[in-house]
Amino acid sequence: MAKRYFSSSDEEDLATDSKHAPLKSKTKRKPTGHWSQGLLKSMENPDTVVKSDEKCVMINDMYPKARHHYLILPRENISGISSLGKQNLELLHHLLKFGQDYVKTEHSNDDTLIPDYPQFKYGYHAIPSMNRLHMHVISCDFDSPSLKNKKHWNSFTTDFFIDAARLIKMVEEKGRVVIDKEYYESLLKKNLSCHVCRREQRNMPTLKSHIRTHFKK
Repeated sequence: MAKRYFSSSDEEDLATDSKHAPLKSKTKRKPTGHWSQGLLKSMENPDTVVKSDEKCVMINDMYPKARHHYLILPRENISGISSLGKQNLELLHHLLKFGQDYVKTEHSNDDTLIPDYPQFKYGYHAIPSMNRLHMHVISCDFDSPSLKNKKHWNSFTTDFFIDAARLIKMVEEKGRVVIDKEYYESLLKKNLSCHVCRREQRNMPTLKSHIRTHFKK
């Protein structure tokens, strides 16, 4: 049986999709290690690694929320954005440039699905699902069967997704990342709305159908 490697989005699916919810059992199961360690395994798996250098590793998100969805993890053991300080500024700049350089090299000739709209976003979830620092590099088409519900959508299209440059500026000015947990959790419950025109949509199927109206024909 092939080994399975978890990604940040994988953990979200397990938490929000009932068919993957853990079943209660009277039989004690042998511990297999905390799911947060899955990213560490993916960093060592040649099938998931996209690119790497001496400071970081880029991997494919196992449950991509768009046509292109990568995670960049530092080799340095940093638990998450709440552990960041000014001592990490050089690394944060490196992660952002690493992602931007990859997109420029590998996706510069991609057709822009949505005219006059950024092709990619670079950033961090305000309240990360996994206990390991990782920056998302995700294309803004959000065209993926793995993008299933309101939580998935709002985690990438509201301020819950903290732009990498904004996070760097926060650390530069405040010396740390300041998170209002109640505020950011409320963003995940917002009504569904198109990330391009901000028109509200009734449900995920209608939202996905609507987004395609913005794509180039």
